[in-house]
Parts: sequence; structure tokens; C-alpha cells
Amino acid sequence: MRRSLCLVVLFIFAMSSCKRQPEWEVARDVHSYSNPAQVRIRHIDLDLDILFDQKILQGSVTLTVERNRRFPEAPLVLDTKDLHIVKAEIAPEFGPFRETSFQLGPRDPILGSALTVTLPKAARRVRIQYATSSHATALQWLEPAQTAEKKHPYLYTQSEAIHARSWIPIQDSPAVRVTYSARIRVHPALRAVMSAEMLPEMGPDGAFQFRMPEPIPSYLIALAVGDIDFRPLSVRTGVYAEPNVVDAAAREFADTEKMIEAVEELYGPYRWGRYDLLVLPPSFPFGGMENPRVTFTTPTIIVGDKSLVSLVAHELAHSWAGNLVTNATWSDFWLNEGFAVYLEHRIVERIYGRERAEMEAVLAVEALNRELATLPEKDQVLHIDLKGRDPDDGMTEVPYVKGALFLRTLEKSVGRKSFAAFLRSYFDHFAFRSITTQDFLNYLKANLQTDVPVTDWVYKPGLPAKADLPRSEALQKVAEAASSWMANKVALKSLPTSSWCTQQWLYFLESLPQDLLPARMQALDAAFGFTRSQNDEILAQWLIMAVRARYKPAYGRLEEFLTTVGRRKYLKPIYQELAKTPEGIKWARAIYAKARTSYHPITAHTIDEILKERVH
Repeated sequence: MRRSLCLVVLFIFAMSSCKRQPEWEVARDVHSYSNPAQVRIRHIDLDLDILFDQKILQGSVTLTVERNRRFPEAPLVLDTKDLHIVKAEIAPEFGPFRETSFQLGPRDPILGSALTVTLPKAARRVRIQYATSSHATALQWLEPAQTAEKKHPYLYTQSEAIHARSWIPIQDSPAVRVTYSARIRVHPALRAVMSAEMLPEMGPDGAFQFRMPEPIPSYLIALAVGDIDFRPLSVRTGVYAEPNVVDAAAREFADTEKMIEAVEELYGPYRWGRYDLLVLPPSFPFGGMENPRVTFTTPTIIVGDKSLVSLVAHELAHSWAGNLVTNATWSDFWLNEGFAVYLEHRIVERIYGRERAEMEAVLAVEALNRELATLPEKDQVLHIDLKGRDPDDGMTEVPYVKGALFLRTLEKSVGRKSFAAFLRSYFDHFAFRSITTQDFLNYLKANLQTDVPVTDWVYKPGLPAKADLPRSEALQKVAEAASSWMANKVALKSLPTSSWCTQQWLYFLESLPQDLLPARMQALDAAFGFTRSQNDEILAQWLIMAVRARYKPAYGRLEEFLTTVGRRKYLKPIYQELAKTPEGIKWARAIYAKARTSYHPITAHTIDEILKERVH
């Protein structure tokens, strides 16, 4: 078929295959300039060249729009950030494009700029020719030396929360769901992967072609380009990674199909076709990103013993909690993350046992309590006010762990069987929709009888008194071992560490005093080799302790870690610890001057704020 006909057929298929959103009911999103209550994007079609030499994406996006009849003269307002807009064109549902006027508004440092496109009443398609900036906040361009193979450059996107607008002119709000298709042209030696189905045929110009027939919010549109190989894990799962990483990743993630089956049994069918994972280079700022059909993940969870694959369980859980039922605004972020953490623990319990799930839950609550001690009360609530703020400010442990504890407490009040049935009905009822906290509370009130003080959980700071907190006998024994050693009651070699898993080692380190002396650090290092650890979760905790104790034998490994790993979860607390002393912040700035260009823009922004010094 001719290309124009292909696009029409693809769009009709996409629109017919999914449930439509309620007409013109769109939550007001303070982080978007767009006007979806007047004109709403239903489908986007990307046509992009990946230009590594210029570090830009260049091409066009065609937006299929639907107009609210009550606003026949309304323009189309889009979100952009640092995009170079070449021209805007419009067309009816069928027929040729013609140029139309557009206006790019002033730039806000958080929101970017509004792009207002004149939209005559008969227009149904809008085509925008554009190019990204070389410093687009969603894009990280890696030189060959920054990859595992060190042979080819690499590009990946990170669109959450509001970074999609830095590589696509779009209604960049989680309240707006779209289907999409794409043609991506890359160097012949490279491969493109997107959060969509890869079509088997290449385009006539050698482009990779993709389609996403289910409606998703803009932050889930994702792209990666590099020297990428693939290994199947089951009929519907597999792993993408660089050639020298892919086999280890396949072994680590071998239980992925079992995880899917566990969630399906509890909460209903997986509705996205395939579930694959893409292991990114170490600079990826997060543990994982739940892009539909292909989770983007950090290589730091590949440790050889599957002890950190709860992250896979978490990102998989988003296929129900987040991707299927989505927070309508970033103030409702807990609807994504709290539900995903709750499901994550249920998956881990099914596959690896209740003790492991409880250990991980205890560690999560410990992290939450540490962060609650540093947060203002306004940021300790589930439904957080983010007006005038970067939505990344709301990405604390609160929506994740407090949200999961809320659901855990609800489960205890009604019983696990009843709560599982409630969640399954919730996912079915709101499938492929974006909802607010109030939508959830209304559904909860109508469908679950509970005496849990719901509004206290959602709108009050801290944890309610009757929260159902996890408990782990195994971790309690670890804490006792740490205490006995500190009291000189037992030697390190006598501790029962031979069967400890990652979670027990972490709890052991966290149970030690913060003012540990260098001599104690030396004894621990001699006994257990923490400075040489290949487990980044354990190593990161050890390096924080090394900074506190001024344990110099770990300094070389500390600098190596900060210049090779970009996961924000690890870097943020280490830099925060360094910044507490004059000599520490001086050293941190020296390391950061070398490392900053290797960090993703999201991570770099975080470290900029800690060190209060922008390094170019």
C-alpha cells in the first residue's frame, strides 16, 4: 500500500482496538499548556532521523486531532521545550497538507514553551516539522566509550515526567492518551527499539517502523538506538541489550514469564502483547522505566543471583498500575507508584517467597522513614500540591512506599482475597483511562467496605498510627548480629553471613551506627570485601558509609563509581553526604566536573542542586 493509505489504515486500526476516553473529561494539569478539553490529540505519527553527529532528532510529527464541537475556532495548543519548529501544516481527514500559522510562547524553565497552531474548523491532521535541541532533557547521547561494547554511539529517551515535550511537540499530560506509529531512520549498524510493536518490514528508506495501538500517555513514548541484540525468554518475553551484556541479562531475567503469569492470575490479563526488557548503559538515571511492551532498565540490577529483580516485578506491575490505569496529573503520582510497589511485593512473594517480599518491604519502609525525617509536611502527603514546581519534586519515597502501605493496610482490613478482587475490578473499570485521586476514592467508597481512615492516608502528612507495617524475622536477626558485633560480643568471622542475600547485607550495613570509625570500616572491609563488591546496591550503601567515616581505602572506588554509574538513586545520597563537609564538597565538585557529561540531564539537574554549582 502507498504510505498515506498505510497511515490511514493504521490509525483506523488503532482507534478501533481500544476503549475511548470519556468525551472531553480531562483533569486540569498544571504542568501542561495544552487544551485537550477543546482539541485533543488521538494519534501521533513520528517520522524522524537520528543524527548522532549533531545530537538531534530531526523530522516531523503528524497529529490526528479531534475537536470539541463547543469550541469550533479553538487552536491546537501543544507543549514543547527547546524545540526548533520549522513549519506547521494542516489537512482534513483526507487530502493534502497546507501551511498554517503558529506561535511559540515564552520559555518557562520547567514547562518549556506553548506552541499554538491555528486550526481551521475542518482540519483533522496537523503536521509539524521540527528538530530537537542538542540538550533536550529527555535525550541522552552516549559516545562509544560510554557504552558496554565501546564500538558505537547510543541514544535513549526518558520522557517521564514532562520531558516528552523536549523531543516531540505534543499534549504532554498524563491525562491525554494517544496511540502512535513511527518511522525511525538510523545508521545501518544500529538498531532502534520503541515502546511499541516493531513491524517486521523495514520502510522503503530503511527505517524501523513501529505501532502502538493501545492509547498511552505521552510520558510512555520511548526510543532507544544503539548496538542492540535480543534474546527470547519465552513466547512473549525477551531482553534487549548490548551484545556483551545480553546473555547475562537473559539469565538474570529468566523468571519474567513467571512474574507475568502471577499478576495475570491475581489481577487480570496482560493487555500489551509482548513484555520485553531493554538493558541500557550505566548512565540511565532510574532503576527502570515502565515503557509499555519494553521496560527500560539499569544494568545495575544484573548481579548474577536474581536478588535485585524485584525491580523487574515493579516495572511489570506498571503494565496494570500506571500504564493501564494512569495518574491523570503528577499530583496523583501515587496512583501509579504506590499501586506498582504493592503489586511488586505480591509478585515477589509468589515467585521468591513471603520472607523475601517482607525483607524488601521492610527496607522500603526504612527508606521512607529516613526521607520523611527530611521532608516538609506538605510533601509527606499522597496527593501532593505541585503547582509552580517541577513534577520531579514529587518523586520521593512517599508516593511509592506510603502509597503501597496504604493499599497493604486496606488489604488487611478486608482480607487478601477480597482486596485482590477489588483491585482486579479497579483495573478493569478504569482500563486505558487516566484518573485522579478523587476518582479512585469514589470507586473505593462504592466498592470496598473498610474502616481505614482513607482521607488521613491521602491528605495528611506522615504515616497513620494503624499502618500495617511489614516485619521480617530474618532482618531482625541481622540487626541483632550487627549490634552484637558493635558491642564486641562476637567476631565478624563468627557472624552467620554465609546464606545472607542482598537484602540482609543491606540491612546489616544500615543497622550500623552512622559515626562508625575508620578502624571498624577497615575490619568490615577485610572480612567481607565491601569496597570490591560487584553488587551496586551494596556498594552504594558502603560508599555512603565510607564518606561519613572518611575511610580512605574506598576513595578510589568511590570516584570510579561516581564517574561510571548514572543511577540517581545511588548518586544523590553519595553527593549529599560529600556536600556536608568543606573538603567533601570540594572533592565532589572535582569529580562532578569530570562526570557530569556522562550523566543523564535528569541526574545532572539533581546533582547541580546538591552542589549548587553548575559545571559545564
